[in-house]
Amino acid sequence: METWCHIHNIDQVDSPALLVYPDRIVKNIDRALHFVHGRADRLRPHIKTNKCREVCQLMIDRGITKFKCATIAEAELLGVIGAKDVLLAYQPVGPKIDRFLNLIAAFPDTHFSCLVDHVVAAQEISKRGLAKGICIDVYLDVNIGMGRTGVPLEGIERLTMDIHLLDGIQLIGVHGYDGHIHDKDYQLREKQCQRSYRLLETAYLMTQVSTSKPLTKVIGGSPSFPFHAERTDVECSPGTFVFWDFGYAENYTEQDFMLAAVLLTRVVSIVDHRHLCLDLGYKSVACESPQPRVKFFDSRIGEIKMQSEEHLVVEVTDSAQFNLGDALYAVPRHICPTVACYGELQVVHERQADQIWTVYARNKKINY
Repeated sequence: METWCHIHNIDQVDSPALLVYPDRIVKNIDRALHFVHGRADRLRPHIKTNKCREVCQLMIDRGITKFKCATIAEAELLGVIGAKDVLLAYQPVGPKIDRFLNLIAAFPDTHFSCLVDHVVAAQEISKRGLAKGICIDVYLDVNIGMGRTGVPLEGIERLTMDIHLLDGIQLIGVHGYDGHIHDKDYQLREKQCQRSYRLLETAYLMTQVSTSKPLTKVIGGSPSFPFHAERTDVECSPGTFVFWDFGYAENYTEQDFMLAAVLLTRVVSIVDHRHLCLDLGYKSVACESPQPRVKFFDSRIGEIKMQSEEHLVVEVTDSAQFNLGDALYAVPRHICPTVACYGELQVVHERQADQIWTVYARNKKINY
């Protein structure tokens, strides 16, 4: 049975491939804007999900001007398309500092900033910025519960003072990522988000008293997005919403984004009367999650039995119903690292795969 994701020119698309559907992407962008009541200035989408200039351009076309990213390559991609405001949500160390400074110099029309959570990093960023005649805007990265990066509350005042004493660096806001919040229960997730927000708010108040310049608060990812979207004093940073995936679709039903990225795979071997082998190994779909890592649209496909680098073995009721080369469609559990498996996206318009979008920022480096 044909579903919305099926394409008519299937014989022209090799597999495995990642298909994307721009009409659905635009609807998802509009849905995200709806959450913040049309206030595009309150959205700072993270582009780690899409890593693609065309998807970012669709967001710019809908009025979004602020972005967040995790790598220098992603930041460069945003500079290339003329994004107005880019936060590198990462504390640059080592060679990344010079790469970041080179990026700032190369794209003067884009405002770049980065995170800081340690005085040593702040000092080195300041030192190298001064050497190049560049003052770098930074956000204080606050640990609001995840325990991955960020300064704890007891270190806020000291680090704030240290930053203010440095030339070549300027504090413009506080940032908190609550990636530890992923509970399926809506009310529990809401309580967890409230706790994380209170931590960031406390850090903000401790920091704001040290400067007359209004500071910005950036918080959250996708699971916490609906809750932070109701807070008018923060910028929200969801990223997965552009493509969505079955992991988030099952756990966060209240967000109601549309699936907009689908994996195309084919039958490459008929193992026996109950099993098929597909060309969807873990080089072609994010493999950090337990099975099932993909969810098939075809109800004849049952349990995933084995996966290796280039192969995926699935159980079926009767393999005689399938032929070698049959195309199958599936949605990944986790779309963000799945996108990074592909150099290009196959773009589908009106059931025709008729365009290619290059995933430029999947690479560690583009030019800078």
